[in-house]
Amino acid sequence: MSGGWTRSDILNRAEQYVNVDRASTHGDMEDNFREIAELWTQYTDHTITSIDVSVMMALLKIARLKSNSTNPDNWIDACGYMACGGELATKEDKC
Repeated sequence: MSGGWTRSDILNRAEQYVNVDRASTHGDMEDNFREIAELWTQYTDHTITSIDVSVMMALLKIARLKSNSTNPDNWIDACGYMACGGELATKEDKC
């Protein structure tokens, strides 16, 4: 995007990413995060939840920003992961 990205541009792109049908490519978000949580729990011997997955994926994007803060994908993806986590965290049936 020429001229830089505004905060609205970043949030709008993140909204597009989380609202398109990515299930056909990546599977259902809740199921996917639950599966990741189970694998990470087994690997670390510490209980990881689906909500933890969203936070840790956002942290991965934040870590990548240290290497390349001008890559808009890291900013966009971090917003998307936080939005997914917010959705999971505010459901009555916590993952």
